[in-house]
Amino acid sequence: MNTPSSRDLIYTDWTLIESQFDPQQLRSRETVFTIGNGYLGTRGSFEEGYPHALPATLVHGVYDDVPVVYTELANCPDWLSLVVIVNGERFRLDRGEMIHYKRQLDLRHGMLSRSVRWRSPTGNTLDLKWERFASLADPQVLGLRCEITPVDFNGEIEVQSSLNGYPENQGFDHWERLDQGKTKLGIDLGIEPGIWLQVRTRSSRIELAMAAKMTVDGTDADFQVTNTPGYPTLMICFSGTAGQTVSLEKMVTVFTSQETELPVQAAQVKLAELPSYSVLRNAHQQAWNEVWQHSDIEIEGNSKAQLAVRYNLFQLFISASLHNSQVSVPAKTLSGFGYRGHIFWDTEIFILPFFTLTQPAIARNLLTYRYHTLNGARRKAAHSGYQGAMFAWESAATGDEVTPRWAMPNDPYAEDVRIWCRDREIHISADIAYAVWQYWQASGDDIWLRDFGAEIILDTALFWMSRLEWNAKQQRYELCGVIGADEYHEQVNNNVFTNRMVQWHLEKAVVVHEWMRLKFPDRATELAQRLQLTSEQLQHWQAMIAQIYILYDAKTGLIEQFEGFFQLKDIDLSAYEPRDRSIQAVLGIDETNQRQVLKQPDVLMLLYLMRGTPAAFPYCPDVLRRNWNYYAPRTDITYGSSLGPAIHAILAADLGAADPEEQFMQAALVDLEDTRGNTADGIHAASAGGIWQAVVFGFGGIQLKDSGPVATPHLPPSWTRLKFKLNWRGTWYSFDLSPPLAQAPDAQVPDIQGLIFDLDRGFDGHCRISLSSLAATG
Repeated sequence: MNTPSSRDLIYTDWTLIESQFDPQQLRSRETVFTIGNGYLGTRGSFEEGYPHALPATLVHGVYDDVPVVYTELANCPDWLSLVVIVNGERFRLDRGEMIHYKRQLDLRHGMLSRSVRWRSPTGNTLDLKWERFASLADPQVLGLRCEITPVDFNGEIEVQSSLNGYPENQGFDHWERLDQGKTKLGIDLGIEPGIWLQVRTRSSRIELAMAAKMTVDGTDADFQVTNTPGYPTLMICFSGTAGQTVSLEKMVTVFTSQETELPVQAAQVKLAELPSYSVLRNAHQQAWNEVWQHSDIEIEGNSKAQLAVRYNLFQLFISASLHNSQVSVPAKTLSGFGYRGHIFWDTEIFILPFFTLTQPAIARNLLTYRYHTLNGARRKAAHSGYQGAMFAWESAATGDEVTPRWAMPNDPYAEDVRIWCRDREIHISADIAYAVWQYWQASGDDIWLRDFGAEIILDTALFWMSRLEWNAKQQRYELCGVIGADEYHEQVNNNVFTNRMVQWHLEKAVVVHEWMRLKFPDRATELAQRLQLTSEQLQHWQAMIAQIYILYDAKTGLIEQFEGFFQLKDIDLSAYEPRDRSIQAVLGIDETNQRQVLKQPDVLMLLYLMRGTPAAFPYCPDVLRRNWNYYAPRTDITYGSSLGPAIHAILAADLGAADPEEQFMQAALVDLEDTRGNTADGIHAASAGGIWQAVVFGFGGIQLKDSGPVATPHLPPSWTRLKFKLNWRGTWYSFDLSPPLAQAPDAQVPDIQGLIFDLDRGFDGHCRISLSSLAATG
């Protein structure tokens, strides 16, 4: 069943279809139709090009210096370039007449395809079909196929297949062209000639090599190689006959000096050894089948929600590396230039739960990236006058702070805007410790905690020890001059989100230290010596835990977001409707600072993260509802941050509040329908991770207990069934959730054998739940 969207997109269970081409949506749709494999991402640009397009292939970890923002992912040479010339006329969608157009992303198999019927300016009609993939089975391999069928003419057709060595990051070229040529191995083996290109980043000196070859099926063709500097090209000429289809297959290999000392040789050897295009394609699709076996979410009753969920999971998969622990997921994935490929708290808080509970090997890599960047975090702490490790708000290859100090406005007469997040949004160090703990709890991976995670938790705890301030008058520890999760207030004291996360962090640091001392005493001693961690400091942590200031009023049940928040001018957001921009853009930075308005959940985010955790305030329906009633109406949920709607959907589902599905779909469609107008910058990765959490923890009601995950679900009205799997401590749990049997009289009662549930929490009278425990694999 298909459900048309409002913007010429058709949603099915597994495919996203664009039925018309709208040049006004060119760049946003390039983002939407991004493909990748965890090693690289390629935007959905057209092979033949288009005016003002923004083609990009971004490879994990290939950063290079750039003014103002310090470093960015470098746009790599374009492997897609494929020009078709018919009787001397070049095919392009901005020329001639487009009779038919369809573009389709197959999420199940990771394939992007497009079909066009085009009439040239002189009247020659041509059918063209493309498909492309970035191999999930072999990350260094890319595939592209083009089928050409003359409809009403016979004539000469020329295809120019190139490696474009002149990519740009919106005006900045990061690459030095080193060398290029024909693939010698191809000539020696007597097969079709190939081409190769060797480039190097200007500052970071990372070398990259691409090699490509073409095969032709359906006609005899002449091959020729041209070596225009920076643009090696395979030219293929053949006679086109009306009704006869010719298929051209382009296979590309990519290596950088981060994987091998000899990228050019590696690319050429790999290219020569490649099997046929169809074999590569089948291996790629099989790899995707294996991914979805463990990480799919099935929704019945709402095909738009089904496609949107799978789409967001697909975008997370293609941006996270299974093979490289030196990289993490950028805030805009590998799909665009937003935030320059930098890493934020988005990964640990929003994205990691999905991987931790469905792909723990990927989660382990993402967290190990933080271990590899500890030295950068230590340099930031030392530079700021603190001890231990202070993680950067924006991180790249080294872990040093790469948040720009200033935002440069487009208006030449406007004032530059100071970006305070780099200095004041310090909760990220606790966020990372939180993700380390959650991974350990879910995986039981003691060896990783011993070798990597414990050092992260303990060294960042040392930072907090030096950052916390003792208020002698009030006899309490405080954190002043910070920015919490809500970024509309840029310098506050005792933000509860920050203070409670720090308190929680120190609590877990004490536990981890004791666990290490008992289970791995030699490693504990080694870490204590290296970090200069003493028993007096551990006692100091205990005092800080007991005396850190938490703004909670037990009488009202309200948590004050920070000191003085309740004294700020109140706001009625409905009074500013209709609007199409953030309230900060409406009021200005200074006025917004003086209002009780939030960019994204802060107290509510804390309550969500602390669910089930003893604290100075309880996570119970009454406290949650009181704070929801206070903060939700004051949160700029539609125009503030894309991180907010999914979290609101979870809490609304938990409370039985109105319209959690509306907020969920707001998050789910943020890129598919470009609801915020900035999809051209890249996928909203944190929102994509939040969508998974909204389904599993919100609508599925999953609670993670020592005995295993337990569901107390509350499905949206339009959903008739929800299925997913979770990996908890090496065992797979399969959940099959349905509405009440009274609403589904024909539903089958689940087989009691293999049913796992908690008698107190497993059934709540609103759902039928079927869970089966499966042996862990891999």
